[in-house]
Amino acid sequence: MTERAPRQKPVADAVADAARSRRDRGERAPRPPGRTMDVFGGEIRRRDLFPLLVLHLIEREPQYGNRLIEEIEAITEGAISANPNTIYPLLRQLEADELIHGDWEHPDRRTRRYYSITPAGRREYQRLREELEPFLDSVIRSVTLVKRELYG
Repeated sequence: MTERAPRQKPVADAVADAARSRRDRGERAPRPPGRTMDVFGGEIRRRDLFPLLVLHLIEREPQYGNRLIEEIEAITEGAISANPNTIYPLLRQLEADELIHGDWEHPDRRTRRYYSITPAGRREYQRLREELEPFLDSVIRSVTLVKRELYG
């Protein structure tokens, strides 16, 4: 007669049990080292905030993708992280929607592509500014209330 190994829990059940145990003890899951928190994560960022920021920066002066990434991170002091996988598809979509227009720095070879805002882009920029202002105000209010609660 052969001995049977004890039956193991599926991995998902074990992870859920560990999380529950941590939560029951009042502990939070550890944050990976070096990872920053993005306060504007999720759908609102992809759908509205990034287009607003990009249109805002392009409205000031023609910009290219990597410069937009640097500007967004500088404006937000790193609170909002931008990367090429977010910015370049967004630029292509804004251009397809005729909100911006792109021109190659050197048309005979593919170098930097500078984007300028179109009249339709200016209208969309104004619309997004008006639409997102209440959201941004609510974020400020919420964070202020949390800070007041925690630090008096």
